[in-house]
Amino acid sequence: MRRFNGYMHGIDIGGWLSQCDYSKEHLDNFITEEDIKRIKGWGCDHVRVPVDYNIFQDENGFIESGFDYVQKCIDWCGNNGINMILDLHKTMGFFFDKAQAESGFFDNAELQQKFYDLWEEFAKRFSKYSDRISFELLNEVTDPKFSKKWNAIVENAIKLIRRYSADINIIVGSYWNNSIDSMKDLDKPYDEHIVYTFHCYDPFLFTHQAAYWVDEMPRDFRIDYPGSVPKYRSEVKRLGLEYMQTYEEVKTEKFTPDYFMGRFAEAVRVAEERNVPMYCGEYGVINLASAENTLNWYKDISSAFEKCSIGRAAWSYKGVDYGFIDGHLDSVLDELVKYL
Repeated sequence: MRRFNGYMHGIDIGGWLSQCDYSKEHLDNFITEEDIKRIKGWGCDHVRVPVDYNIFQDENGFIESGFDYVQKCIDWCGNNGINMILDLHKTMGFFFDKAQAESGFFDNAELQQKFYDLWEEFAKRFSKYSDRISFELLNEVTDPKFSKKWNAIVENAIKLIRRYSADINIIVGSYWNNSIDSMKDLDKPYDEHIVYTFHCYDPFLFTHQAAYWVDEMPRDFRIDYPGSVPKYRSEVKRLGLEYMQTYEEVKTEKFTPDYFMGRFAEAVRVAEERNVPMYCGEYGVINLASAENTLNWYKDISSAFEKCSIGRAAWSYKGVDYGFIDGHLDSVLDELVKYL
C-alpha cells in the first residue's frame, strides 16, 4: 500500500484551536513552539491541528486573528522540521459531538458555501506550503445517510482547492465518525494526492472506559488491556453497550496485534485497490486507564500500523481527556512515545 510519506508518526494537538473556550488567553498560551519542539524530539514527523470554523469565520465574514494562529503553527513546524495537518474539526452547521451535532449543513446550500469559502481561504493562504502541510476537509461525519451528500461536497471542495494547488494532500474520512468500516463508501480518489483517513479507538470498551460522554457507561468502570476477551464480551452485554462491539470475531483469549490487523484488513484491501494511502487521524486511550495498560495498547496497535504501512496521529498531546503530558502517563511516557 502507498505510504503517506511525511505523515507516518504524529500526534494531535487537540483542544487548542478546537473544543476549547476560545478565549484569547487560551488561544495564545495553550500551545507554544516549545511543545512543537518536544513533539519533534519524540521522533514524530507531523502534528495534526484540529480547528473550529468560529475562530476564522462568522456571519460577517473572516476573522483575521484565527488565520494568524494557523500561520504561527506552520512557522513553528517549519522551524523544527515537522509537517502539519490542518483539520477542520467543526464547520458552520455541523459538529461530530451529539450535543451540537448536525444542524443543517448537509441540506443547506448556504452553510455548504460557508464551508467552501473557508477552504478557499485556507487554500489561498496556506497551500503554498504543500511540501509540509496537508488539508483534512472535515472531522467525523456521523450518520450514514449523509454519505452520498458528503461525497459530493468532498468533490466540490477538492476541485476548489485544486485551483490553488495541484499537489497539496487532501485527507478525506467517511461516516460513522471516520469509521474504518465505512471507508469503502468514499468515492474513488479524485487524484493522486488524496488520502483516506479513519479513526481507531478499538476496543472501545477499553479506550473509553468510564467516559462521561458515552451513554450507559458507568463512571467507575475499569478494564485491563490486553485483558480477557471473554470478559470484554460479558461486560459489553452486562452494561448494555452492544452497539459498540461484541468482539465475537476475536478467537484469542487476549487481544493481540492480530486483532488490529483484522480490523484494518478490509480497508487496506480497498486502499490497495484504489492506490490511495491510509491515515489514522486519531487513536488513543482515555486518561482513566492505567499507564501500563495504555502502553500495552500502543505497542499492539503500533505493530499493526507498521505492518500495514498506515500513517497516524495519536489523540492527544495535551488535555481533552487523553493528554500525553497531563501526568497520568509519566511513568511510561519515555517508552510510550517510541510507539507513536
